[in-house]
Amino acid sequence: MRLALFGGTFDPIHKAHIAMAREAAARFRLDRVLFVPAGNPPHKSGATFAPYEDRVRMAELATQGDARFEVSRLEAGAGRSYSIDTVQKLLPTLSPKDRLFFLIGADAFAEIGTWRRWRELIRLVAFIVVSRPGHRYRIPEGARVERLETLELPVSSSEIRAALASGQRPEQIPDAVLEYIFRRGLYGVPVGA
Repeated sequence: MRLALFGGTFDPIHKAHIAMAREAAARFRLDRVLFVPAGNPPHKSGATFAPYEDRVRMAELATQGDARFEVSRLEAGAGRSYSIDTVQKLLPTLSPKDRLFFLIGADAFAEIGTWRRWRELIRLVAFIVVSRPGHRYRIPEGARVERLETLELPVSSSEIRAALASGQRPEQIPDAVLEYIFRRGLYGVPVGA
């Protein structure tokens, strides 16, 4: 089996996330893409904007309809969510023939050297790095990297959250997720909007 772990705050999940996963699955013949909402991400200043359970539910709504996609609670809990710990929780569930990838944006990959136990992480997974065509980033020695440069994804989660707070319905959000956000009043969505 070829499996990609796709972690992130998904705060909120949007169509660019889904496009990244679909493109990676098609290009690298992935059997599964495991969406892993971060419980308590160490690289984000401050807390997440939506509670963990809401972010998990939005990921479930956004990924329904694609049998290759699955949402995981591997990072549930109050402790910090480190990628190395997530990978180590996942490894015992795989067979020796399985191939594990880590789907990641180029901006996050550029900071890999600041991650907890990053040298160990690059030994355990191959990375699928999503970037705009021609974008350059340093690849640490020993890292196995597949480049995915076929997507233009100018989507900003902070801009989406600002639009939601003003009562807008951003087109970058899948319909089912948008309805959930408005029903739950997430991201400062005005009551009764």
